[in-house]
Amino acid sequence: MGRASKREEIAQAALRQFHAQGFNATGINDITTAAGVPKGSFYNHFSSKEESALEALSRYAATLRFDMLATPAMPPLERLRAHFEFLGRDTVENGFVHGCLVGNLGAEVADHNEEIRTAVKGGFDQWAERIRQVLVEAQDRGDVSGGLDTAATALFLLSAWEGTLITARADKSTAPVDAFFRTVFDVVLR
Repeated sequence: MGRASKREEIAQAALRQFHAQGFNATGINDITTAAGVPKGSFYNHFSSKEESALEALSRYAATLRFDMLATPAMPPLERLRAHFEFLGRDTVENGFVHGCLVGNLGAEVADHNEEIRTAVKGGFDQWAERIRQVLVEAQDRGDVSGGLDTAATALFLLSAWEGTLITARADKSTAPVDAFFRTVFDVVLR
């Protein structure tokens, strides 16, 4: 009888470890210990720590609730706000630690690893495109100015959100999150 694959346990442990400790501070031993598997099991499923980080990025993206941006029953700006409120709650409930794995890996590893940089850029590009689509819908409804550059605004919102997470972590307070919502929804998208 064959042994059960431990890939799922290793992949989930890698996601948790990279998110909690970062890429450089996480060793393969940390991942396998967290997964409760022998170190050799890691290499049965991943060729390198970098490959497991790419898997972690993919898994993390699935937690960001992009589906909230496409819910047709809600007006576009309400969907956009609900998406960021969900992410903000996660930050607060986790005690202002971890931040966004995509942003964290982008800041920590992108200058040193082209494959991870490309994955981070791809993740941000896809996220910005989803935001842009919501802004286009809001324009079509007359909820925002027809002259709004939706692509530039989507990139700005995403960049502002990533900065908000960094500042909230440093501040250990909701003040940056509150400022993001006031500025974005009461000023920029008014």
